[in-house]
Formats: sequence, structure tokens, C-alpha cells
Amino acid sequence: MSPATIDVSLKSAPIHRLDIATAFNGLEKPLQRYAHHLSKAAWYGSRIIMRQVSPEAEKIFDLILELYQSCSGSWAALADACGVSASECQAFLEYAATFLSNVGNYYGSGDQKFVPSVSPQTLEKLAGASSGALTLYHDIRQEMFAAPPYGLGFDSYTAQSAYYIGDTLSYAEVKAVSKVLERHNIFPENTRIRKVSKRNDVIYEVLQASTIELTQELSSTDSTEPQVRLVGSDHVQQLAKICEELRLAAKYASNEHQRQFLAKYIESFETGSLDSYRESLQTWVADKSPTVENIFGFVEPYRDPYGVRAEFEGLVAIADAQETMRLKSLVDRSSKFIRRLPWAVGTEENDGKGPFEKTLFEPPDLTSINALAYCSSIVFPGINLPNYNDIRQTHGFKNVIIANRMSAESNHTTQSPFVAPTEATAFQKHLFPAYYIWVVLHELLGHGTGKLLCEESPGKFNFDTEHPPIDPLTSSPVRSWYRLGQSWTGQFQDLATTVDECRAELVGAYLMDDKELLAIFGHTDNTETTADDVTHNIYMQLGVDGLTGLQNYNIDAGKWGQAHSQAHFATLQWLLTDGHGFMSIKVDKHAGTLNVVVDRSKIITHGKPSLGRMLLRLHMYRSTADVNACREYYQELSRVDGEYLTWRELVLRQNKPKWKFVQANTFAEQDGSVLVKEYDATNAGIIQSWAERDC
Repeated sequence: MSPATIDVSLKSAPIHRLDIATAFNGLEKPLQRYAHHLSKAAWYGSRIIMRQVSPEAEKIFDLILELYQSCSGSWAALADACGVSASECQAFLEYAATFLSNVGNYYGSGDQKFVPSVSPQTLEKLAGASSGALTLYHDIRQEMFAAPPYGLGFDSYTAQSAYYIGDTLSYAEVKAVSKVLERHNIFPENTRIRKVSKRNDVIYEVLQASTIELTQELSSTDSTEPQVRLVGSDHVQQLAKICEELRLAAKYASNEHQRQFLAKYIESFETGSLDSYRESLQTWVADKSPTVENIFGFVEPYRDPYGVRAEFEGLVAIADAQETMRLKSLVDRSSKFIRRLPWAVGTEENDGKGPFEKTLFEPPDLTSINALAYCSSIVFPGINLPNYNDIRQTHGFKNVIIANRMSAESNHTTQSPFVAPTEATAFQKHLFPAYYIWVVLHELLGHGTGKLLCEESPGKFNFDTEHPPIDPLTSSPVRSWYRLGQSWTGQFQDLATTVDECRAELVGAYLMDDKELLAIFGHTDNTETTADDVTHNIYMQLGVDGLTGLQNYNIDAGKWGQAHSQAHFATLQWLLTDGHGFMSIKVDKHAGTLNVVVDRSKIITHGKPSLGRMLLRLHMYRSTADVNACREYYQELSRVDGEYLTWRELVLRQNKPKWKFVQANTFAEQDGSVLVKEYDATNAGIIQSWAERDC
């Protein structure tokens, strides 16, 4: 598909409401105030996200709000006054709601740009409702409709990145700056890089998120290193508001752990110190199963083309005690299931978990929660944090399943285009039960297992260097590990996120024929949806997700727009080539269809062993810091060429629109009470919710 034919048009998408009123109203008043202030802090982060997405995103946001204010949300009246048809107005509302749901003008899932499906002239008529809206529109109309760029990535004809601003930066330049930051012990997650060229000099300004004014030259005696300057106060206004709300929330905290991590959040957001942020996470992990959960900070590096800079995220949620109790029974037996993973089978070492697993698997928090405020470009169904592996190995981690987001998956009414009509009803019936278990296993055991062999301090290792463990891939002692100061993301860079997600997906799928495990979730040989039904469905999902992921591959840039999509396609390609025919894709070019076919009788004999072989490879590459072998293996599996290009064309014809989400707001009353307000699951409802948020 040539650049000229890349589809950036907007399609009508389903809307799911994150219901929360019942859970919020069930909280005691101090917890309502705690949740209220945390929620305001989360939403104040929205402009940080927009600034990380594109140069025009924040002004598009202001334009949407200005138009809402100009008509007090009466869109029909605005259309009449501006001489715009009802259908044209609805098309603009679709764009505005999609923008707000993705917190920017690129899809959170896939990183593809979308543009209004109304003409620039029609939008100018609407903007004419107020002088403020018209000024904003004139400032960004070209960027709103421009295609290219088509997606996010290093600056090129087809892509752009707001993490790298000013003059165009190359991958090599970013790598050189990263080495300087690493030498000065400056973490990159909360930074952006601005390249400034003056005559014969080039200065790389590292913009650090903080509320303090700071300019520091990062000196070097090496003349080959770039000139790097650390500059503070990036996102200063938003971070100041966030810190103010966090201080107010601390007054209503339930325990000392909460007061401590809130204080460390504030310290990090004010100073830019990620050492303080890492300290906050250590305390946050210790706050077990709180009634009101939260996640704050520069968390996920999915959208950074270099793979280390992270998007801001704010999540505030209320625990679902009943569902959490069911999940606890899985957590309590988690060590048993870890012993059944490929790197543990057949070994007595480390209590049957092998040398490539943590010595002590501390049962982590696994909590079902309902989101009150989820400010992020992607509303994930499950989360496993923190991302820092050293903290995970020494302090533990948390898993949360976001129940009111997961429920969207049970509301699918349209059939998958990649399942044959004869199997469609059964696939749809078993889809949600299988998907739910997969997400739980992905978070708990996918992200929760594995040991990184490393030098922890000078001369001190977390494995026996004199008698290194045997690598099951080579049957020889391991020859690589993480040197002092090295990290998973630092070493694997752009591969880190997608390989980590792929490994987690594989762990979950690999265990989903385990009848003891499936019985925990109520699926046996005698239930309506049997254990075998769930197992078959997950292998079907592996195929369907692999095909669906092709829509997020950019041919012209040769890049994947989403870590999970790359992982899903790599898995599909492996199963097709290594699974000895248990899975196939039936292609009908004349009808324009692709159907996943799974031989149910070969899942255990061929499918699971194939999954295990891929999982073992990724696990060992990750555990031993074998970057080169991982890159060679994984990039080949996620290469899109030959017949796969034809498949991609067929997938794009079946491209389904992505979910939009409408979320509640809370309002503090003069008497100290807090009201929660939910909104209609409509485009107008999404816009109204944001207009009443004071972002």
C-alpha cells in the first residue's frame, strides 16, 4: 500500500462506559475525598500526554473545549447557527470523542494518526462560533488534516515523535545522548530531547519533567561525545497542579504507606528525580490490596521509538472485593503453576523452579478493580507494575485487573472477521471467559516470573559465576548476563517492550490447557463452557490476534505501531511455521477473507509444545541479556513480507474501529461530601465529561 493510499479516515466506533457510581458511593467519606483528589491529579496529566503525542494535540484539545463552551454542549444548535448539517456535526463529534478517548490525535493502540472525516471548510464554519475557536483552528488546521505523517516514530516523511523535538534526530544521535545520560546516572523515562543547531554547534537539550528551573551542562572529557544539557521544568504547570492534588489526597490517606508514596510522588514530580520515583514504587508495592488503588508517573515506554521514554499515566480505581477473593486462590497456588513452565520442567533446583526463576516467588497483589479515573492513551484491561525489574525482584509487584474495562470485551456483538461462520457462534460464546483468564495469567505469571542474571554490586552476582547454570537452548553454561548498571530496557531498547509483552502472552496461553488452573475459574469437563472449550478458544485467539495485529504495521516505515501487535503477529508466524500444521490460515482472495483454523486434536500434541519452544527462547534471551540472539530471532518472526503483505491488505479491509471510553467525574461539595457523575455512552457524553474535568 503506497503512502497515498494509507487510510487515516475515521470510522464510527463503539463506546463503553466505565461504570463506577455504585462502587464510589459505597466508599466511606474520607476515602471518597482521597479518591476525588487523586482523580483530579490523574486528569491534570492529560496535557502532558498530549504534549508527548504531537505538537498540535494540545491545541486540538483546546479547540474541542472551546467549541463545547461556545454552545454549552448543545451541538445541534451550534450546527444550525453555523450552517452545518447534522451529519457533518456528528462526524466532528466522532473525531472529538476519538481524540479524547486516545488523549491525542493518534490511536493509543497502533499509534496511527486519524483525521476528521469532515472537510476543513466545514470545520472552519464550526470554529467560527467563537473568535477563540477560530484562532485555535487556524493555528492547527494544517496539522489536523495532514497525512503524512501517518504514525508515530522517528521523524521521517511518514512519522513523527514528540519525544524528539527541534531539529531532526537520528537513532544514532539518541543513542549517543542516552550514553551520556547513563554515565551521569540520569534515568530517561521522564525526559524528552530537543536538538538545537547553531552554526557549527549542536546541543542536545534533555527536557526533564519537573517543577523546578534547572540548567545543567553534562560535562565530558570525551570530545567524541555530544554536548548535552539537562533542562528542568518540562510540563511544569501540569505537574504543579498534580502535586497540589496529591498533597490534598494525603490528608485522607488510610495508612503510612500511602502517605509515604504520595510524598515521594511529589518529590519526584517537583525535582525530576526518578530515584525518588523508584522509592515511591517500593512503598506503593507494600500497600497491599488498598480499597482505593492508584498508579501515577511516567510509566510505559510503548510510544518512544527508542523504547525508553515513558508516557505519563494516572489511574485511580476502587477494589472489587468479591472478585479479588476468587483471584486470591490463583495467587496462593501460583508457585505450583510456575513449576510447569518450560524453563522449570525437569529440574529439582530452586524448589523445582530452576535457576532462571526467582528463588522466592512472593505472592503478589492480584486485585480486581474498577477504574474511577484512567488517564492514558490506552485503557488497558490489566496492569502489572512496577516496570523496574530490580524493584520487582527485591520488593515485589502488583497486578490489577480492571473489571469495568474488561466488561467491554464481553459486550462484543460483532463477529470476528477471521473466524469461519461455522465456528463463529462458539468462538463468541467462549471468547470472554478465555480472554479474562488469559489477561489474569499474562499479568500475574507472564510479567511476574523470570530471573535476570546480573551483577548486583561490584563483584556480587545473583548466580554462581564459577558454576554458571546450563542454558537449555545450548546445553552449555550461560555466557552472558546483565553487567553492573545495565537493565532490561537499557539493553534491549526498542525490543524490550514488545518482547516482554510477547513473553507474557505466551506464559498465559501456555498454561491455558491446565485443568487444575482452569477449574479455579469455574471451567471443568462438566461445565457449560468446558475447560477444553477455553483451551481451544485461546489458540483461536492467538491466530485472530496475530492477523488483527497486521493493521498496526506500517509498510513504508517498516515499523510496528504497537508492541502487542508485533508480539501477536510474531507468535502467529511461529505457530504457523513451527506448529506442524495444528494451526493454519485459510485464504480466499476472491472473497477477500482470512479464517483461522485450529485442529483441536493437535493442540496438546503440537500447539502447546510449539508455544513452549518460543516461550523458552524469549525467556532465556531476556534472562541472560542475549540481545543479539533475541533481535535476530524476534525481528525475523515479526517481518511482514511476501504472502503476509497480501494478508495485511485483507486485514485492512476488515479493520474494525477501536473502542472509545466514557468515564465519570467527581465533584467536591462545600459540606465536604463528594458527588460522582456518570455520562451517557455517546460522543457528546465523552466530550461533556472532559469539558467538566478542568484539565
